[in-house]
Amino acid sequence: MVYPEHFEDKIGFSRIRELVREKCDSARGSRMAGEMHFMTGRESIVRKLKQVAELLELMESAQDFQMGPVPDISNGLEKMGLEGAYLETGELKDIRTTLDSARTLVNFISRQDRDKFPAIRELAAPVKLFPYLSERIDAVLNKQGKIRDNASRELQTLRKQIAGRQAAAAKTLNRLLQQAQGDGLTPKDATASLRNGRPVIPVEASAKRRLRGIVHDQSASGRTIFIEPEEVVEVNNEIRELEYAEHREIIRILLQVTDDFRPYRGELESIGDFLGEMDFIRAKALFAKRVGAVMPSVSEEKRIDWLQAVHPLLFLSHKKEGREVVPLDIVLDIKQRILVVSGPNAGGKSVCLKTVGLLQYMLQCGMLIPVREDSQSGIFGHIFLDIGDEQSIENDLSTYSSHLRSMSHFIRNSDPATLVLIDEFGAGTEPMLGGAIA
Repeated sequence: MVYPEHFEDKIGFSRIRELVREKCDSARGSRMAGEMHFMTGRESIVRKLKQVAELLELMESAQDFQMGPVPDISNGLEKMGLEGAYLETGELKDIRTTLDSARTLVNFISRQDRDKFPAIRELAAPVKLFPYLSERIDAVLNKQGKIRDNASRELQTLRKQIAGRQAAAAKTLNRLLQQAQGDGLTPKDATASLRNGRPVIPVEASAKRRLRGIVHDQSASGRTIFIEPEEVVEVNNEIRELEYAEHREIIRILLQVTDDFRPYRGELESIGDFLGEMDFIRAKALFAKRVGAVMPSVSEEKRIDWLQAVHPLLFLSHKKEGREVVPLDIVLDIKQRILVVSGPNAGGKSVCLKTVGLLQYMLQCGMLIPVREDSQSGIFGHIFLDIGDEQSIENDLSTYSSHLRSMSHFIRNSDPATLVLIDEFGAGTEPMLGGAIA
């Protein structure tokens, strides 16, 4: 449990979430960044921290590491679950790209030292690669993602017929255009064009009755009429019918491919999830590199033993201005479990408190934190925060009342696994009462 409800905004984690999301290249990775949450299971936290730490090391040490594109294949997977639905060519191309990226990444990870990168290898181990699926897509799509002419014998025959009819129509149309130019029906520099998907010749409006055919359009001024000569109407009708047949054959091919892929829907979903998670881990690793974050030793005890801890957002802000952040050394454990920080205004007390809350929250969201590598951190079941002025006209709360409400929540819900962070303890009332509350 974390408190208050808008804890992430108060502590600055909302901004960190966005910075991680910005580094995600996939929709799935971005969703995982949005779903990143506070965890309390030590085993799960350590596993996620190791994944980020190992991938960061891989990115820095292996020159041939690359993620590859990670398309969103969720729409295609949804269609596979619907009998009678079929994958579009773009969706098939995305699946092909996904399979390529997964194969490249899994093969790369499998070549790494088993003892040095166990968490990443464990993540990639269950992923199954299916060369048949890639081959099946290659049999019907070319490199541009278009249906191949030889995807089926019927399609190959239809496209040859279409090409033949189009060549005949173009030849006739060019002859008629030259004749119309010779007769003065159309300008010498005029060319044939398409209107409503039909080939037409531009003819001056005053001469439109001298060229027999179908009028399809006219210019904005009304001076030019676009006519499909009657000599090519029949062959164009044939072309249109052949194109309808071509479209039907393409749908038949796509239906067949989709049926072939349907039994592998679950495995494809797992591959997409794996790539999305790797993209998310990579985004966390890139953020860690940006702020100099590492994986501290995660203790079984409830403790904070940090050396050279730095607030990551303050670090990034100061870096832009060429300034350095003053690091923080802090120890809290079962014996020394209360720390009171006092000092003048603008002395860094609130920054100190926010640094502790933010880094602990980041750690329990599976993120590396900017501390020295020999630092230690425990895992807490709750983080409670009371910071800033929470007075509310709507809820009829003064600053003093809001602090009391927070203290009441802390007392009712705290246990030995709770980290409590209070800024300006006793503020909002006179010193004697404030001291009594403390």
